[in-house]
Amino acid sequence: MKREQSEKAFALAKTLFPGGVNSPVRAFKSVGGNPIFFQKGKGSHVWDVDGNEYIDYCCSWGPLILGHAHDDVVQAVQHTVALGSSFGAPTLLENELAQLIISNHRFIEKIRFVSSGTEAAMSAIRLARGYTGRDKIIKFEGCYHGHVDSLLVKAGSGLATLGTSDSAGIPESYAKETIVLPLNDLAAVKQAVATYKNQIAVVAIEPIPANNGLLIQDRDFLVGLREICTQEGIVLLFDEVISGFRIGFEGAAGYYNIQPDVMAFGKIIGGGLPVGAYASSAAIMSKVAPEGPVYQAGTLSGNPVAMSAGIAQLKNCLRPGFYESLKMKTERLVNEVNAYATEREIAFRMFNMGSIFWLSFGYANRIRAIHEINAEEVKRFAPFHAALLERGVYLGPSGYEVGFISDAHSDEDISVTIAAFQSSLDAIVSL
Repeated sequence: MKREQSEKAFALAKTLFPGGVNSPVRAFKSVGGNPIFFQKGKGSHVWDVDGNEYIDYCCSWGPLILGHAHDDVVQAVQHTVALGSSFGAPTLLENELAQLIISNHRFIEKIRFVSSGTEAAMSAIRLARGYTGRDKIIKFEGCYHGHVDSLLVKAGSGLATLGTSDSAGIPESYAKETIVLPLNDLAAVKQAVATYKNQIAVVAIEPIPANNGLLIQDRDFLVGLREICTQEGIVLLFDEVISGFRIGFEGAAGYYNIQPDVMAFGKIIGGGLPVGAYASSAAIMSKVAPEGPVYQAGTLSGNPVAMSAGIAQLKNCLRPGFYESLKMKTERLVNEVNAYATEREIAFRMFNMGSIFWLSFGYANRIRAIHEINAEEVKRFAPFHAALLERGVYLGPSGYEVGFISDAHSDEDISVTIAAFQSSLDAIVSL
């Protein structure tokens, strides 16, 4: 495939942006080479600036559950933006999207829109602290909650020790309020809660961790978290920026039938535009300004263009059989590729939860914690990614990232993708 225009664009970008990109994973560092610059997308396909066409399984990292440029979303955006892109004041579209979500999600009574998943998680943490009057946070290795200072933290030296900064520019004093624990380990949670009795405001978790592989948890672990938080007066935060509205309209909370105290959302609720939200009971949300003392504001929060795109997308998600169809397509891809790898004794396996999938090398069983991932095996993703690109299939450029299937992916797309995966596996085995 020709890449001349992408190469030229990246050369210019490096003079304009740090590393030539506006988000680190886009730089192709973990797969080698330079990033592809995209020009357009329609349905399940995207085209780069050199005219190459790909079946897209990145889907803008998850938001495009209907595929690219869905007619309903495009028409809603065009109609709304012609009336004004932002007012910094309430609009009826905010009410409509909020009602659509609340009336179809049994665990939400009130919601507040923000502009990104990071902002949603940050605001949810502040709310939990304001509600409980406590400062410390428990989070889990392998879960990502955006680039919030107190959440961009890695584990300390022991199970109940405080964390250390995972990025330059984060004061250690911020990290010392965060306890980082291994996933799927209730004993570690109980130990931390006992060590910091009456100091922990919130336990934050991706109930379906999907930022460092797809680390599907046992329901018993999540139920255990709910019980501990209830007993200790700790807020349980489900970060559903990825899983929310993806495996079902009620996300992981509905799938596992577990009520968190607070939820953070993003991605799908914006229909491909920047958006986030946090939601909870009316009692907890009453602590948010202007009703309560927990301050949070945003110039573009609930802007009408994003609201209209979200309404158009979520109405489609409520169609009968919508999520069942996505799951069937995903399982066909996963099962057929896994069968091929098994038949040829290739150490490769795909995992999925609904329409989220992850591919890994060297594993036969489900992986539940990030320490179970072999970094050397992940390196095999780079040649596999390159082989897929040559066959017209686009995945996000990191072996730790998940892929997504949209409503726009056709049976033919899946068939072509299965063949591309099979031949790409053969190609890298021969290296």
